[in-house]
Amino acid sequence: MFVGQEVTVQERTLEDANEDVVYLLDEGDVVAKSPLGAVQDSILVVNSDLYKTGTRKPEDVELPAVIDGLANTPFRLRGHPTSDKEKLLLITVSRYIERLALETDGGTHRASFQRLSRINDEQGTRAVYERLADTDTETHVYGMPDWTPPPEFDVTMHGGWNEDFRTSWFVVHVPADSSRPHAALVAIEVESGTWDGLWTYDTDTVQQLNRYIEREL
Repeated sequence: MFVGQEVTVQERTLEDANEDVVYLLDEGDVVAKSPLGAVQDSILVVNSDLYKTGTRKPEDVELPAVIDGLANTPFRLRGHPTSDKEKLLLITVSRYIERLALETDGGTHRASFQRLSRINDEQGTRAVYERLADTDTETHVYGMPDWTPPPEFDVTMHGGWNEDFRTSWFVVHVPADSSRPHAALVAIEVESGTWDGLWTYDTDTVQQLNRYIEREL
């Protein structure tokens, strides 16, 4: 998962360990740890079809502490057909942010799909956004306008053809209560099937992203 990234993976044998554990270190200090099984179940043995079909729902998405702790770390990840696994990291975090929006039931949620038809084409994606539309969360969707949500689908559509619509992938959650958790993922398709992205829980950064998208898109 982390080959070629700003994350170095090393393996060690610890005499007092009775299970395989993943530790996240920052300058030698342990900042998070998770059982390897939790990392496997959340990302390593998952495929994107589980999300597209709706087999794995947002409430089923758990981010192990060592993955959650990689917030603000930049990644360059490749999608299909070059890699079937790399991009799944960003897909999983996207679904986790959608889960936060559903649980908060309020505030603002913004998401980009490059092509708006993706919402309709992917059964699982449509189900998530139909659920968001039924909450008190103000939901905005962005992308090239090759599909229009029907009137009963209570989301605000933003369609366009410029680079921001064609190459950006973002999921931004700003709760109504500023003291609640904020979250955002932003990725840019730098070449076909290759994405530069990161996610963050920093309140000021998330709010700045939200204002930029509201103003520019």
